[in-house]
Amino acid sequence: MVAAMFVDHIKIFAKAGKGGRGCVAFRREKFVPKGGPSGGDGGHGGHIIFRADSNVDNLVDFYYTPIIRAKSGEHGQGKNCYGRAAEHQVYLVPIGTLIYRMPYEKTEPEVAPRDTSSYIDLTTLTDEEAKTLDGKPDPKPKVEIQDMELVADLCEPGQEIILCKGGEGGKGNSHFKSGRNRVPTQYTDGEEGEEGDFYLELQKIADAGLVGYPNAGKSTLLSRISNAHPKIAPYPFTTLTPHIGVVEVENYQRFTVADIPGLIEGAHENIGLGHDFLRHIVRCKLLVFVLDMAGSEGRQPIEDLQKLRRELDLYDSKLSERPWIIVANKMDLEEAAEHLGFFKNRYPSVETFPISSEDNEGVELLKKRLGEIISKFPVKSADANATRE
Repeated sequence: MVAAMFVDHIKIFAKAGKGGRGCVAFRREKFVPKGGPSGGDGGHGGHIIFRADSNVDNLVDFYYTPIIRAKSGEHGQGKNCYGRAAEHQVYLVPIGTLIYRMPYEKTEPEVAPRDTSSYIDLTTLTDEEAKTLDGKPDPKPKVEIQDMELVADLCEPGQEIILCKGGEGGKGNSHFKSGRNRVPTQYTDGEEGEEGDFYLELQKIADAGLVGYPNAGKSTLLSRISNAHPKIAPYPFTTLTPHIGVVEVENYQRFTVADIPGLIEGAHENIGLGHDFLRHIVRCKLLVFVLDMAGSEGRQPIEDLQKLRRELDLYDSKLSERPWIIVANKMDLEEAAEHLGFFKNRYPSVETFPISSEDNEGVELLKKRLGEIISKFPVKSADANATRE
């Protein structure tokens, strides 16, 4: 069996359906030998539609089907029968998906597209079927994001965009009759559907993001304050993909917390897959720096915080303006109390919560305070301009 994978950025090619051709026909019935033109119009081509869905958590479907197409409309028929319009192809993407249009030269893709009418269920693939999926596309674009056009930001459930419009159907010969042209043989072909290369990037949406070095205890903390069950092990980079947990506090309040994989120095230059991790912090309203206050990995907590904040600032200067708090983890270990005293002297105005996620000490107080902070943030509505009519 092939294990499921996590994909948060991918390059795809999309092409909407072509409109059907108009028909040339004439009405010929008993007692009506010269009934005139009766060619119907062609059907409209199908759209390519992207819709944000809360039940989808990554872009893995496009990893195996990077070329997506909608069907063409049917041709017109006699007796003024119009061709059937093609069904629109709707693709579900995770909430928080950014869609960029890449610079595109009109060239036909060399790889034949797969059937995009259904999704691939990775859990049902056999080893033989998996062998046919060799030659995967390179998910990274050859141009920088700043050189692309942002088409949509699907940040709300149900929000959708018509990525590529289907072509209009052609006109039948009945449209061309006139007093001088009683037997028209003219018709028009259907229009080509829109097409283009696009880059999809997923930025997880959460109220708070756990930021820290590998092995700082972020995954353990998330499992203590929510029902999420990320992988936990005593070695660095146990978490390779972001996990989001829902935290419930008093008065039926709920908020989400993202466990971001551990960052290292140079992450802003994509060292250690830095960009793959940092992109999921951009949307978090509150940054929660989880520090190993005991220095069990041979580092100093103050230096850890300074380096982490520097990496965030170099990646996106706006992150430096984001509200942030400190979680002083591993307080059950030796030297943690001494380091905490030095830390509070260095950062007396920063809200700091000493906890031991391993022993579940101080976690409830942290949950309560997180709820209070996040409840003060304004609720943003979806951008109405993101849906293309």
